[in-house]
Amino acid sequence: MSAAGSSTVLFDAPGPRARARHRAVSVATVLAAASLGWLVYSRLSAKGQLTAEKWAPFLTADLWRTYVLPGVSGTLTAAAWSIGLALILGVGLGVGRLSGVRPLRWSCAVMVEFFRAIPVLIMMIFAYFVYGVLDVFPPQQLALAGVVTGLTLYNGAVIAEIVRAGVRALPAGQSEAAAALGMSWGRSMRLVLLPQAVTAMLPVLVSQLVVALKDTAIGYQITFVEMVRQGTVVGSQYSNYLPALLVIAALMITANLALSAGAIALERRLRRSRHNPLAAATIEPEGTPGAQVV
Repeated sequence: MSAAGSSTVLFDAPGPRARARHRAVSVATVLAAASLGWLVYSRLSAKGQLTAEKWAPFLTADLWRTYVLPGVSGTLTAAAWSIGLALILGVGLGVGRLSGVRPLRWSCAVMVEFFRAIPVLIMMIFAYFVYGVLDVFPPQQLALAGVVTGLTLYNGAVIAEIVRAGVRALPAGQSEAAAALGMSWGRSMRLVLLPQAVTAMLPVLVSQLVVALKDTAIGYQITFVEMVRQGTVVGSQYSNYLPALLVIAALMITANLALSAGAIALERRLRRSRHNPLAAATIEPEGTPGAQVV
């Protein structure tokens, strides 16, 4: 079959009329997008949102020190605590759902479905007021504790499902081989199944962690100081909502890209260690100390 024939195996090559129609649609789309962009630009320019004076406050150290940096610090602090605790909770619940002990499996399933069903904001508000009534945290830490609690419970439940799906996706021969070596269920899960599932789960986990980072913005409902809240405060103070929100968006995108880059580097390292036989750890079958299987 010729190269021209092989290129039309999966679809019919457009004829002259179809190509002309595609070109017309493309030109119309470009013109419509350009017209919309010009309309938005002209409206913003008429409102004075694109003048240099609107951006001038961001060139002062006082604005960054008073508004932006506290918001960045609040967002990163809440995200760091939430991500760490959600990973711990998610792995625990996910492994529990795979357990052969029926009460444990059912208990973990109920917790996962319960926390997945409740909106994050409701869990934040509930935790905020409960901590306030019980006087668990200092008043200045109540909002942070409420945000971390809500994000941890929700994202932990989602991560539990990711862990369960990742382990279930492994070939059955992996668990059978571990059992043949005399390993218990817990030891095979810790040394055989989870390490292999982590690499496959990592892209989905990163997506969920990015969601946790962005959901810190919901905390403004309980007076938590984070980036988006501070951006709106700057916009209200200096009447420059568009520049303020664009700066906050750039900072949020930078944080998400940094998180994704770190996860990609970790994934590459895990893949190299899996394919490097010298880096593979030896596993001792239970009940036969000293015997090693590489």
